[in-house]
Amino acid sequence: MNSPNSLTIRRPDDWHVHLRDGIIMNAITAHTARYFQRAIIMPNLVPPVTTRASALQYRQRIMETLPADSNFTPLMTCYLTDDTDPQEIQLGFNEGIFTAVKFYPSGATTNSASGVSNVSKISGVLEVMQDLGMPLLVHGEVTDVDIDIFDREKIYIDRVLIPMLSDFPALKVVFEHITTSQAVDYVRSQGTRLGATITAHHLLIERNDMFKGGIRPHMYCLPVAKRHAHRQALLEAATSGDTSFFLGTDSAPHSVVEKESACGCAGIFSAPVAVELYAHAFDQFGSLDKLEAFSSLNGPAFYGLPANKETITLIRKDWVVPLSFQVDGEIEILPFMAGETLKWRVLP
Repeated sequence: MNSPNSLTIRRPDDWHVHLRDGIIMNAITAHTARYFQRAIIMPNLVPPVTTRASALQYRQRIMETLPADSNFTPLMTCYLTDDTDPQEIQLGFNEGIFTAVKFYPSGATTNSASGVSNVSKISGVLEVMQDLGMPLLVHGEVTDVDIDIFDREKIYIDRVLIPMLSDFPALKVVFEHITTSQAVDYVRSQGTRLGATITAHHLLIERNDMFKGGIRPHMYCLPVAKRHAHRQALLEAATSGDTSFFLGTDSAPHSVVEKESACGCAGIFSAPVAVELYAHAFDQFGSLDKLEAFSSLNGPAFYGLPANKETITLIRKDWVVPLSFQVDGEIEILPFMAGETLKWRVLP
């Protein structure tokens, strides 16, 4: 029974997460699997996941990190390149290996150098995908060096997304980790064919937060946080009940050394506290009653999957986010809002 001090929702899914590989993956996968039942796994490894064989191998490595009684399901994606074979995508989808395809513009973010240089290069893949009803997941930023980093998402809509959706009218697309009011408005204009994930950190921070008291590298992500009006638009969209918007953490761990270097890596590690972060944001916005739809119902509906039957319960309880996590005794990773107090906690 829900009350002002507790909230029970269907077990959520994470529709965008980076688990990395090797010792990092071995250490962090449990954080995602703890409360999320399914997760869309990003394929930007080195080398990237571009074939059915590499996806199956990666999925097996993920499963080997989990306890025997875990019911967590990794949903694999294919990294799209200029040379991706449409038949590989079709076979991967029909065989249940690929749930979706990830479109990184070349150079847009971590390990995206092999991404797509021009949409014209992938028209054959997109034709197959729209016939299959297979979702395309887009990192929605242009990468032109003359474009201000805070305008990359807005310009991507005009230059890439609108023409692509016009040329492929049956293509299902997820506009991932949106950060602007323009993205919110465009998603709303497209009906059920276009969905969007929203991260917890983009609901909680603005671009000024990256510079409070100096440069804050652990708040640097791509796409970068935007100004206050855009965060308000994201909060309104996430809490509106509109089924086009759903949870995707974009949790992306980097070591403290990598984050605090002269050229700090982009990415925010939110997996250990993700559900609590969303509850914190929704509570601040006075919309806890909308958390279940956003976290547990809208995503499965877009992907054509059933909602999870199990539930989790959050209680209103002040607690402090751990300062860091250790990996293999040598690598230190800071979670988002490390050392800060959150108002909600998921019961074990």
